[in-house]
Amino acid sequence: MKTLLNRIAIVMLAVLGAVSGTAAFAQAPAVQSAAGIHQAVDQFLRQQTAGMPGKTTYTIGAVDPRLGMPACSALEAVVPAGARLRGQTNLGVRCGGPVPWTIYVNVDVRVSGSYLTASHALAPGQVISAADLAVQNGDLTLLPQGVLASADTAIGKISVASIAAGQPLRYDLLRAPLAVQQGQSVKLLSGGNGFRVSAEGRALNNAQDGQLAQVRTGSGQTVSGVARAGGTVEIAF
Repeated sequence: MKTLLNRIAIVMLAVLGAVSGTAAFAQAPAVQSAAGIHQAVDQFLRQQTAGMPGKTTYTIGAVDPRLGMPACSALEAVVPAGARLRGQTNLGVRCGGPVPWTIYVNVDVRVSGSYLTASHALAPGQVISAADLAVQNGDLTLLPQGVLASADTAIGKISVASIAAGQPLRYDLLRAPLAVQQGQSVKLLSGGNGFRVSAEGRALNNAQDGQLAQVRTGSGQTVSGVARAGGTVEIAF
């Protein structure tokens, strides 16, 4: 009898252990797959690089499958604050579900295309012409921000500093020509419904096309308006 009870007890313990193990297995949370994270990053990069100039390529670093993040049905890839989607950088992948988490994945974004350089040394104040420009091809991600790619964005502009031969042309190295110059005699134009008037004045500051210019009229009054090419200033009522 005693032997039979011992056998029953052993069987019950084995059954309880199996049930307990099965319950623990059933309650174990699903783990986010590395493939899912990789897919979220790939989709984000496809969207973000679609409008970039030139030919864009990118590689995605390996995602450690041992991270053990809880599975997420709404993964979102983001560019961290202060980061640029150029060259070697990290993308954040976050889950906004009941158990939020964020990890970072290394990516390498490359953009090859054409850009403008100075065909020869340019002096400060020089008006840029087509002869001053040369076109180069290369990895745009290795260049400073603001590099010009189209001759139309440079021709007619004025260099604000010395530019060496072969140096990439950037927006901050050029400025638009002045529409009016300080001390210049300008024409004031104004109008409304059914009328238009003009007067003469003298510019009190330098202004490019579209910038605000102050003008002293013949009567000594100071007015402000929008500078336009040809030495005119538009005054709005």
